[in-house]
Amino acid sequence: MPSEQTFKVGDRVTWNSHGGRAEGKVIRVATSDGNIEASDYKASKDDPRYIVETDEGKRAAHKAEALKRA
Repeated sequence: MPSEQTFKVGDRVTWNSHGGRAEGKVIRVATSDGNIEASDYKASKDDPRYIVETDEGKRAAHKAEALKRA
């Protein structure tokens, strides 16, 4: 079931990371499949992935459900 929550470029968000909680900002909304930091992701217009970047420069792709506004 798609999330009702959406984010836009520049939004500050938090998410669960391997090292605990991470915080950063949305730098792109992906609507097609791609690869980031050696990890593939699937995305579509109906099921986008939010490309986020920490203040340290690490990037990841997440579904809206995995993100919370900071």
